[in-house]
Amino acid sequence: MVALVTAATGPEPDRDCGLCPRLVAYRAENRARNPDWWNGPAPSFGDDQARLLVLGLAPGRTGANRTGRPFTGDHAGVMLFETLLKTGFARGRYDARPDDGLTLVDCMISNAVRCAPPGNKPETSEEAACRPFLAARLAALPRLEVVVTLGDVSRRNLLRSLGLPASAGTSGHGAEFEAGPYRVLNSYHCSRLNTNTGRLTPEMFEAVFRRARNLLDG
Repeated sequence: MVALVTAATGPEPDRDCGLCPRLVAYRAENRARNPDWWNGPAPSFGDDQARLLVLGLAPGRTGANRTGRPFTGDHAGVMLFETLLKTGFARGRYDARPDDGLTLVDCMISNAVRCAPPGNKPETSEEAACRPFLAARLAALPRLEVVVTLGDVSRRNLLRSLGLPASAGTSGHGAEFEAGPYRVLNSYHCSRLNTNTGRLTPEMFEAVFRRARNLLDG
């Protein structure tokens, strides 16, 4: 049996989590410039009984760091939530606001790193500091079966949170493998860079979630 990384607290960090000095300083900078933003660790969003977990990298400065909901308010969220709606993992309408009434169905969204990092690039020490929250999030989802990782940073952190080496799972878009009790599907991240360059198309992204649907309802 795979052992999860020990979690110091629970699945969600405190609003003023101080584990990563660089991220704390960046958070303070954003609070000073935009005091009406969320400016804190973005909590996971979705169904506590979810069988599917979507794992991103980290909140975007003007996305979840602004709105307080993962993938809400930035370019990446448009493709993600539209795809979840198409594949039956969401209900309602995505309007890029945490109060838009959108709900997730049998699905939860979280991030490997919960605070927005400068340049959207967390340091390895920050990934490690946040990993116990990911381990606790996994442990708090009793029905979880499938994890979709968005990008290799998310994939590596998932594996490490399960006590596995980062090399234990295949990288690249469309990769699929077993990790502990879960089936993992890896996708390119739905970032503006990947979608604008055509590296990730809506069809490619949707295919990953269709596969997740087939695995769960097969």
